[in-house]
Parts: sequence; structure tokens; C-alpha cells
Amino acid sequence: MKIVPHVSLVTVIEVIAILVGAFSGFVEARRKRMDIVGVIIVAFIAAFGGGTLRDILLDKRPLFWVQHQEYTILLFVLALAVAPFMKHLRHIVSERLIVVADAMGLGLFAVAGVSQALAADMPVFIAAMMGVITGIFGGVLRDIVCNEVPMVFRDGKPYAICAFFGCWLYILLQQVGVTEDIALWSSAATITVLRLVTWKFDLRVGRP
Repeated sequence: MKIVPHVSLVTVIEVIAILVGAFSGFVEARRKRMDIVGVIIVAFIAAFGGGTLRDILLDKRPLFWVQHQEYTILLFVLALAVAPFMKHLRHIVSERLIVVADAMGLGLFAVAGVSQALAADMPVFIAAMMGVITGIFGGVLRDIVCNEVPMVFRDGKPYAICAFFGCWLYILLQQVGVTEDIALWSSAATITVLRLVTWKFDLRVGRP
């Protein structure tokens, strides 16, 4: 009988986060009228940028997308699948959907980052920062490549703060003995909801 390999919840969350990040890359690249090569590169950066920086800072080799080539294959196939619809993408996708996807990516990437940092025996504050870096850095690189001031730096709405709060929630839940599954999903959902609330009600920090 063939044994099906165990897939951890962190891996599942990371895959979902990659798909969400890639989607945001597709949309932003299309807004800049890039060709299919540009779209793939921007999607790759958005999906893998934060995790790559995390792995470099944690001195983890090989990088997560090198170790799991199926991630890059999935992104490449997805890019080819959406290529015929690129011309219509900006008309199909609303700003609200983009914001929701970005908030989901922030939450999923952040909890994956803090979880892996803790697994690498990092101190809790460093682990929380690794979660924030994983959550925001792909979007930062995406916006820079698309010749935009990164959203996390320009709109004044709590973005990294939402990720930081959610990462500490995950750490707290782990400390009090909450199961890994509940801690991961609860923290990711909290970050996503906080980000959407700040966008919905136009809450800002440090700007009028």
C-alpha cells in the first residue's frame, strides 16, 4: 500500500498564501501593461519575496521555493492559465477584491513566517518580526518593480501593525497550549480582518 506523505498545516497555508500573492502580482503587472514575462516575474516576486527574505535571515537553505519546486511549477502553470484573460483582468477584478486578496496574503504569509521562525528556535520577538517580514516584503518588492511606492509605506493605514499583532496572537496562543491548527487559522484570520477593517473605515496611523 502506498503511503501518502504527511502535509503540514503550515505547508497548506503557505501554498494558499503563494496563490493569493501571485494573484496580486498578476493584477498589478496587468495594470502596468506588462507582457506575459513581466506578469510571471511580478507574480513570482509577490508570491516568494517575503518567504525568501525570511529564509535568508534564518540562514535556511535551500530556500523554500527551491526546496519545493512544485510551488514554482504551480505559479508558472497558473500564469499560463490566466494569460488569455489578462486583457480583461482589470475590468473583471474590482479594487475591493484586490484589497481582500492582499489582506488574506498578509495574514497567511505572516503566520507561516512566525511559525517557521519559532520552529527554528528564534526568540519570540525575532519570530514575530520574521512573520511581519514574510507578510509584507513580497508586496513591497512587487510595488517597487511596478514603479510604485509600496502600499505599506504610503497609505497610512495599519498594515505591518496588523501583521505584528497577529503574530503575537499566534505566539500567545501557542504559549497557553492552544492547538497548532487553531492558533494558525485564528491568527491568520485576525490579521486579515484587522487589515480589512482599517481599509473599510479608513483608519490611519501617522497621517491625517
